[in-house]
Amino acid sequence: MIRRGRIPLTMKENQDVELTVVMPCLNEAETVATCVRKAIGFLAANDISGEVLVADNGSTDGSQQLATDAGARVVPISEKGYGNALMGGIVAARGKYVIMGDADDSYDFTNLMPFVNELRQGADLVMGNRFAGGIEPGAMPPLHKYLGNPVLSFVGRLFFRSEIGDFHCGLRGFSRDAMMALNLQATGMEFASEMVVKATLAGQRITEVPTTLSKDGRTRPPHLHTWRDGWRHLRFLLLFSPRWLFFLPGLVLFIAGLAIGAIVIPHPFSIGAVTFDVDTLVAASAMIVIGFQAVLFWLFTQVYAGSEGFLPEEPKVTRLLEKLSLERGLILGALIGLAGLAGLIFSLAYWNGQKFHQLNYEHSLRLMIPSVTALMVSCQVILGTFFLSILGIKHTRHPALVSAPSVPVDVADHREQQAAAPRL
Repeated sequence: MIRRGRIPLTMKENQDVELTVVMPCLNEAETVATCVRKAIGFLAANDISGEVLVADNGSTDGSQQLATDAGARVVPISEKGYGNALMGGIVAARGKYVIMGDADDSYDFTNLMPFVNELRQGADLVMGNRFAGGIEPGAMPPLHKYLGNPVLSFVGRLFFRSEIGDFHCGLRGFSRDAMMALNLQATGMEFASEMVVKATLAGQRITEVPTTLSKDGRTRPPHLHTWRDGWRHLRFLLLFSPRWLFFLPGLVLFIAGLAIGAIVIPHPFSIGAVTFDVDTLVAASAMIVIGFQAVLFWLFTQVYAGSEGFLPEEPKVTRLLEKLSLERGLILGALIGLAGLAGLIFSLAYWNGQKFHQLNYEHSLRLMIPSVTALMVSCQVILGTFFLSILGIKHTRHPALVSAPSVPVDVADHREQQAAAPRL
């Protein structure tokens, strides 16, 4: 244990660790020792039983030895990536609580008590907020400060109803057991977003404390790539929010297509000098089909993600699927298809009235386009209902099989040989 006035003990001597400070490291020879000494000093000054762990991701500049000499326990992580380094450090941590922070001397490792206090009071995840604590001039590029971080944090709050003001602060603390239960999988910089998103979806207690950000002590460029890593964060937020990725855009598109189609089907519609005619009806048809397909994708995603456990089940979706059985879906699809087929028959009768000669497309397409659209939606409903039923199939064992006595190995081998023998 680390006590006031004592040097850190080895992990063999220390089996009762309250806090592990984890630092991911890749070629941080200029700053890693400084960060380790600050963290060790914090532990000693506040009489906290703890350790400093450096998760090294393949440094080639001697960072490992510098960290060891400064008093850290160094754990090599062979798989490349920020997320891999951090997850490796979390797995290797011995503390009940973990505080993670970059080893570039931009975070204040001497002032971690706000995190520790929140963790001791039962918080599962404690986020630092650099915008509330203060950002030193030049510590964060203007593009990150005024666009990247605010926009991505806003998207995270909007998509997941989170109250976190700084989604991507690299200094954060958490209960090790609570974090291990989230099954984090991201390997890159989006690991920071995954942690907050999954903790929010799991209903964990998340709090936020102000923290400061200083200019890092490195002379080399940072590992963070603005556009690539920004996109990876945004992509992750979208993939874990099918409501915003599929449902809401699809619903808006579907309703807009229906409204535009209803206006244009009877006759051309004019606004000032602009007239909307059958070409607008084609666009409305496409909006209906694409929008409906997006809503179906939302249903597919919710059912699959809920059954696999990486997204919580939506009660509204569960109730909808209980009402939308396979048979009801097939009936609904058939009714929509019959409406489309009736429209096609009327179109054929209209063409017959013209002796199958050239048609007035301004009139004929007003019936043909909605009919074809109804047939396409009908197919989507029928095929989608079948697919939802397939997704809903549960892997269960028949009660008779559960209670059946086990088959001796030699008998099972004999049966396998008989099954494998060619039948003459």
